[in-house]
Amino acid sequence: MSGIFGVIVSGRTPIEVQPVSDSEFSCEILNADAINHVVVFLTGAQPFPEGVGGSVYIRWPTQDGGNWHYLGFICNQKPSAIFKVAQLHKSDASHANVFGGQQMQLYSSGSAQIGINAEALSIIEGRQAVEGTQASQQSTLVEFAEKMIRNLINHTESFSIRLPDPSSITGAFQSWYNSFSRRFAANPYFWRALNNS
Repeated sequence: MSGIFGVIVSGRTPIEVQPVSDSEFSCEILNADAINHVVVFLTGAQPFPEGVGGSVYIRWPTQDGGNWHYLGFICNQKPSAIFKVAQLHKSDASHANVFGGQQMQLYSSGSAQIGINAEALSIIEGRQAVEGTQASQQSTLVEFAEKMIRNLINHTESFSIRLPDPSSITGAFQSWYNSFSRRFAANPYFWRALNNS
C-alpha cells in the first residue's frame, strides 16, 4: 500500500510515505533542523475507507527514540494539510508512541520522521494538535468565514426582491442559518465547494 501519502517540504522534491504496518506509515525528512512547514497529502492513488482518516505526527529521533508530536489529520474531505513545525523539535512535550509500540527505524541525525496512523475519524477529530503547529487551520478558518459570509450575502440577496417588508429579513437570515447548519451537520467540509460569486 505504498504511494497513498506524500510529504512536501518547501524547496524540495515530494517524499513518498512508506507503510510500516497495515495502518501505520512513515517517511524521513533529511536536514530537518531548518524546516518551517510540512505539507502532508493524499496522492489520490487510494482514498481512505469510509469513516477513516490519518493522524499526522512528527518526531526528531534521538538515542531514546524521540517524542512523537501530533500535528493534525488528513481525510478524504481534507486531503492535504500544512503544518508549522519550525521550533517543535526543541519542545519538551512528551507524547506517547502512537505506532502500536512497534520499534520504528531510527533515522540519521538531523532528520525528522513523519508518521501517519490510519484510524477512525471519530477518534481523530477530538484530538488536540501540539500548540503552534496549525499553520493551515488559521487559513482554513479564514477561508471558512469568507465562504460562509459570501453564502449568507447571496442567500439574503435572493430575498431582497421578494421581501418588500424589511422585517422579513429576519426570516431570511433564519432560513439561511437553518440551511447552513443542516448542510454543516451532514458534511463539515461542504463549504469548500461553495461558489464565491
